[in-house]
Amino acid sequence: MSKKLDIMINIFIFVSKIIYPKTGLIPPVMDIKEKRILVSLVSSVAIMAIYCFCVYYRFIHSNPALLHDLRFLGKWFLIMVPVAIVAQIIIQILLAIYLKVSGHDDIDPIEDERDKMIELKAIKISHYIFIIGFMMAMGSLGMAMKPSVMIFVLMIMGFLASVVNEVLRLWYYRKGI
Repeated sequence: MSKKLDIMINIFIFVSKIIYPKTGLIPPVMDIKEKRILVSLVSSVAIMAIYCFCVYYRFIHSNPALLHDLRFLGKWFLIMVPVAIVAQIIIQILLAIYLKVSGHDDIDPIEDERDKMIELKAIKISHYIFIIGFMMAMGSLGMAMKPSVMIFVLMIMGFLASVVNEVLRLWYYRKGI
């Protein structure tokens, strides 16, 4: 468990040095858009980790054969999507309440052309990542691997594409286009 925690901390430090090259772990003054993106990124990772942890210890730990049961994996994935969406909505509402209470008058800033360009560039790259993951998933079926491998590849690459999208948006806001 300690090695996993060390790996996660090192990944967090690496990503934070990419996003904040001058200050490292301590983010400089952030505007509301960056705070929203950062909260979305952290909550996405936390939601996925907590959900996977709960599913593992509730079902898979006692019955490892469930990892190859397509019906279980499909249900697990279909339940995960609305849980993640509802959790993200609740977290964004709590962030808006916090920002309003802390004195920010404009909690929903206007998007300009720069914001749209940042969004488009980040989405473009994250879509490429998901397409590569989709091709890998189809390739796993073509190489006669178990169908559960395809489902795991799709889930992992979808999550990775989402995380990369958020990281790129933060990076583009900091770096500029």
